[in-house]
Amino acid sequence: MTLEHYFAVDLGATSGRTILATYNGETVTMKEVTRFANPMIPLGGHLYWDIANLYNEILKGLKTVADEGIAVNSIGIDTWGCDFAFFGKDGQLLGMPHCYRDQHTKGAQEKFFAKMPADEVYRRTGIQFMDFNSLFQLDTIKRNNCQALEHADKILFIPDALIYMLTGNAICEYTVASTSQMLNPMTGDLDTEILEALGIPREKFGVMTQPGTVAGTLTEQVQEATGLGAVPVVAVAGHDTGSAVAAVPAKDKEYAYLSCGTWSLLGIESEKAIITEDSFRENFTNEGGIEGTTRFLKNICGLWLFEQSRKKFKDAPSSVGELVALCESSTYDGLIFPDDPSFSNPSSMTAAIREYCSRTGQTAPETPADYCRCIFRSLAFRYRQVVEILETMCDFPIRKLHVIGGGSQNRYLMQYAANALNMPVICGPVEGTALGNVLMQLKASGAVDTLTRMREISGASVDLVTYLPEDAEKWNTEYERYKTTIL
Repeated sequence: MTLEHYFAVDLGATSGRTILATYNGETVTMKEVTRFANPMIPLGGHLYWDIANLYNEILKGLKTVADEGIAVNSIGIDTWGCDFAFFGKDGQLLGMPHCYRDQHTKGAQEKFFAKMPADEVYRRTGIQFMDFNSLFQLDTIKRNNCQALEHADKILFIPDALIYMLTGNAICEYTVASTSQMLNPMTGDLDTEILEALGIPREKFGVMTQPGTVAGTLTEQVQEATGLGAVPVVAVAGHDTGSAVAAVPAKDKEYAYLSCGTWSLLGIESEKAIITEDSFRENFTNEGGIEGTTRFLKNICGLWLFEQSRKKFKDAPSSVGELVALCESSTYDGLIFPDDPSFSNPSSMTAAIREYCSRTGQTAPETPADYCRCIFRSLAFRYRQVVEILETMCDFPIRKLHVIGGGSQNRYLMQYAANALNMPVICGPVEGTALGNVLMQLKASGAVDTLTRMREISGASVDLVTYLPEDAEKWNTEYERYKTTIL
């Protein structure tokens, strides 16, 4: 077949990139076009995202492709979840979007629960409780009399906001909306009672749109700025984890997936939302997937622990590969609970880890090697803990873990995970989010028609690496110590 080209925008909470993907009928190859930083902007006592700069970076990537004379079939955008932007009636952006790590939502859950009890919120949404969920952000912003919200005609989640800026069409893509704790998976739309408790009308949000739908075409202004024509913009799975899970090369359903990066998102794919007393108690989340599936998962504080600790290391290797390898040179056996609130956004992650170890009666780590070993082993045990809980709530056995994302290249963490879980850990694709983004564009174009076919293409497009468990008895003993330490 004739080669087809697709343009993927993959935005994370620290950096972003644009990617040109080529499909030959059997496999997808991807080439990075541009890469850029996406820093949190400290301003006026808050943290914000510079969405205008992100938009401009997308235009740069599109112009680069156009200048090379490449015809692009479509464009897709995925980002992190929960955050949103405000637009006025004239279509203009009203200020910079708040960043989910802004501490203004501290204690926000309890304030909202005075309007609607926690169990009722969970029953309606099935979403785990975190201060930065869109629900609590919006309630906080409203209580603080934010002028941007007061004058907003549209409230759009980040991928939807960028689609609006590119096409002029306002949508509310299902997978990213599901992260908000405002979407009801039973009705498939934003929950009326929750919006009423917020005091925000439904019409301020875009039209609910399923992944794999063409959202619009580039505006004339964008066409002129980039040199492209009226290229379709597809609402892929706008939430990056939704796109990543679409690319999991699984051959059956007896697996759990781990999207491993700044966050570790660990879960299963379910045919329907799992909203029970057990899932409420364990604070599991039901996020929208593709083809009507639900991503039943747990958000775990992932390599954020390593990324922030690395900033404080002295006399350590500069390359990530050399740095993570240090963990094998250490015998440090201290363990932390990765989801302890003290690790959310401390001024010093190494100080926070030392304080945690002191608080739990453990010797504190001293060297970069100690910190790496502590973080990676603790994450591996947390993965096992979450998988054990998942198995009590799903209707199939979990026999393997599929890992996608940049963290899958950390062979020490992956081997530790296989050891802790006592099951195979299958790693790849590394660029799972971008590949899932492209696969959804293929589906929108009619080039593929099923999730099964998408996953066949994913598996054929990358080299997978499998880690098998070692020293099961030793790791079982250590896991029992982990549970005693962190509980």
